Amino acid sequence: MKMKTHKGAKKRFKITGSGKIKRMRAFKSHILTKKDAKRKRRLRRGALVATKGEIKHVKRLLQD
Repeated sequence: MKMKTHKGAKKRFKITGSGKIKRMRAFKSHILTKKDAKRKRRLRRGALVATKGEIKHVKRLLQD
């Protein structure tokens, strides 16, 4: 039987053309008044999933 995609992971991660995994940064949803503009700008940009172990784990969740 085929493994189902993890819907929570599907909403949070995207696989790039080269096979890397894109994610959004945390700490950008609320209590923004005490965070300076520079920090909020940095949080706006995406990031890549870093370690090989995490990449393996996320790819397993995303496989259709």
